This record gives sequence, C-alpha cells and structure tokens, in this order.
Amino acid sequence: MSFDKEKMLKLCNEWSKNTLMETLEIEYIDAGETFLKATMPVNSRVHQPMGLLHGGASVALAESVGSAASIMFVNPERQEVRGIEISANHLKSKREGIVTATATIIHKGASIHLWEIRIVDENEKLISLCKLTNMILPSKGR
Repeated sequence: MSFDKEKMLKLCNEWSKNTLMETLEIEYIDAGETFLKATMPVNSRVHQPMGLLHGGASVALAESVGSAASIMFVNPERQEVRGIEISANHLKSKREGIVTATATIIHKGASIHLWEIRIVDENEKLISLCKLTNMILPSKGR
C-alpha cells in the first residue's frame, strides 16, 4: 500500500473540525512516509499574559500533530491512537506570526509510537522541541 499525502492531509484537517485543533487554527500542510507537518498562527488567542506564545498552546500543537501522525501507521477502522506522555522544551519566545510543527517518527512499534516534534518560526528558528509517546489500542468505535 503506497502513502497518499493528499488523503492524509484531508483526513487530518477534516478530523480537526469542532475540536481544539480548529479552535487553535491548526492546519495540516505536509506529510510524508515518516513525518507530518502543521501550522498554527501566533496571536492573542494563543498568548499568555505577557503577550507571548503560551507553552500550553505549543504543547497542544505538538500533541495534535504527533497523534495525527500515528494515524499514518494504523488502520483507523480497527485501531485508535492515545497520547500517553509528552515533554516539551520551550527555547525561544514568539509574539506573532506562524509556527510550524513537524512530527518525525523515532520508533514505530506495534503498540507504541515515539515522535520528535520540532516547532519552528518562519525563519526556521527552533521555538520548542517536544517528544510524544503514543499508545496504539484496538478501536472501540466512535
């Protein structure tokens, strides 16, 4: 079975409707066999009181893109993805613009996926570096 980039992006963006991802205006923009990429605008909706990108918004972006990326390796009709651990190092602040998160697979096991998520600004400066562990479970249906 070959990887279908357009189908993956469409699926991720459709699943985001009426969710936190839609609220944060996260948009999935690129995908490959080992990565998924999404953007999020930085504005007052994702600021902390000092007018900077909230670390929690960065973590929400990282977990969203990393969890969606695991869907590339499962059968969504038979399996579900659950984030079970996330860590984040916030390295640079951001007041406005766009951040881009790229999730890259580190380990793809039958029941555990480990992702590195790099969040960068428009100049490719590293804003946050995150690591996400997902557990793959049998589907209980939606």
